[in-house]
Amino acid sequence: MKRRSLNTWALATGLVMTAWGAQAQTKWDLPAAYPASNFHTENLTQFANDIDKATGGKLKITVHANASLFKAPEIKRAVQSGQAQIGEILLANFANESPIYALDGVPFLATGYGDARKLYDASHSAMDKLLAAQGMKLLYSVAWPPQGIFSKREVASVADLRGIKWRAYSPATAKIAELIGAQPVQIQQAELSQAMATGVIESYMSSVSTGYDTKTYEHIKNYYDTQAWLPKNAVLVNLKAFNALDTATQTAVTKAASDAQERGWKVSQEKTEEYKRLLTSKGMTIHKPSAKLMADMQQVGALMLADWQKAAGAEGAALIADYNKLRAKK
Repeated sequence: MKRRSLNTWALATGLVMTAWGAQAQTKWDLPAAYPASNFHTENLTQFANDIDKATGGKLKITVHANASLFKAPEIKRAVQSGQAQIGEILLANFANESPIYALDGVPFLATGYGDARKLYDASHSAMDKLLAAQGMKLLYSVAWPPQGIFSKREVASVADLRGIKWRAYSPATAKIAELIGAQPVQIQQAELSQAMATGVIESYMSSVSTGYDTKTYEHIKNYYDTQAWLPKNAVLVNLKAFNALDTATQTAVTKAASDAQERGWKVSQEKTEEYKRLLTSKGMTIHKPSAKLMADMQQVGALMLADWQKAAGAEGAALIADYNKLRAKK
């Protein structure tokens, strides 16, 4: 009887511990818009694994790549509403909500990794304030490689792009289409390969990373390396979900986010030249833009910056002043 009682006690204790462990584990979904092989998504996966390890499995994050859970334009709303606890967005996709999001898509404001990071640092406080008002928190942000022009046509100036079917994936890229006289077509990355294959688009501005991931080289053979801007992905977390975590788990999340940010910027820069080599090996020609094309595109950038400054008002003026101070530092 004594042995049976001990066995019964052990079994009951085990069941209680198992139930407690199941209750203690938190599971989050992380929707992302890009393929699992994209460096942003690989970074997200490492971020999730780091948190799993640091918390001893207490917080499990499942990454849903390639817009499999929510389409790119839906991810921010999903996080904001709590449908997903955490998600990755392209900030420029939400330019219509606030000039702060639009800053990422202003051509030639920040053209290299150094300036792009300074622009991020200068805008970080305003971004935190904006996201907090929407019930979210910025965990980390990573830049894409610099943006250039993919085109079926050879392009010597903006005049050569007039009337071309142009992929617009954000308000900024739609505005560029308007200014250069192209025909904008709203296409997210997950739909890009099919859009090229069926002739829905003939040109777009993006990074060499996107060009390789979407096999653009199968349909378009010219890339003009304008290095117009470096848009950034941002990983956002629902504030209620984050605040529901215990202090140790919150610390693990923010530490993993900091590591992912530094790792992501480094990998982005390293992969830029690698993607150019890969595109070339697949038959794409990487062009140095003509002086005329660059002058035309810089004029587009100047018009868009003026529009941005008008929309952003005093807050925008202060942000640009901070950015210029950071640029002036050695």
